[in-house]
Amino acid sequence: MWKSPLFRSADPVRPAVPDGLRIYATGDIHGRADLLDQLFLRIDQDLEARPIERAVEVFLGDYIDRGPDSAGVLNRLIRRAETHQTLCLKGNHEVCLVEFLENPAILKDWARFGALTTLLSYGLKPSINAGPMEQAALAEELSRTIPASHRRFLAELPLSFTCGDYFFVHAGVRPGAPLSRQRDEDLLWIREDFLAHEEPFEKVIVHGHTPTKDPEVRPNRIGIDTGAYATGRLTCLWLEGDNIGFL
Repeated sequence: MWKSPLFRSADPVRPAVPDGLRIYATGDIHGRADLLDQLFLRIDQDLEARPIERAVEVFLGDYIDRGPDSAGVLNRLIRRAETHQTLCLKGNHEVCLVEFLENPAILKDWARFGALTTLLSYGLKPSINAGPMEQAALAEELSRTIPASHRRFLAELPLSFTCGDYFFVHAGVRPGAPLSRQRDEDLLWIREDFLAHEEPFEKVIVHGHTPTKDPEVRPNRIGIDTGAYATGRLTCLWLEGDNIGFL
């Protein structure tokens, strides 16, 4: 069992989740359906080896773009929810996909974030520098092609999840603002102001969005985006009682 040195057994109060519950939190998947398949297997094996009354699998957003099979990732997450208790949060990349369907002109900016691989995963054939007419045509074709289940999935993604002493979100939170009054833009996009903040938040923030070589476990936050699309490392954090570890 891996335990963070930042949460020592001698600490008078350690962050915890409710008794009888285990959280599995997973960072940015970015189109790596192959890694997601492997992760589901690891979670199932862990549950078999360490049965618990209730397990919740939390995914921190950015399911699409960059990697080769964004559509496959959404398919897998939707199917997983049929047999396991899951909670998928919204990431900034999902926002871009939804906006593209209404505003094709954003493809120029979205392409910098890996949009072309997402369009390819739905069977579209975008050019590298699509002009306005092609942008509109691609948005119309994607609107016809994307399954209704994917549309519902994207429309229903919440921005955050609170459990015990932990607050789960895609990017982070704005220091100084109560968790209940955070701006959507910060929850989806914030980096430097959040990452540089060393004082406690109301809860320990579990986040993705900013890739690091290894998970970052700090007293006020835990970052679990390890750049899966490029590194092949899809990180899953588990929380049970006041213990934490990684699969």
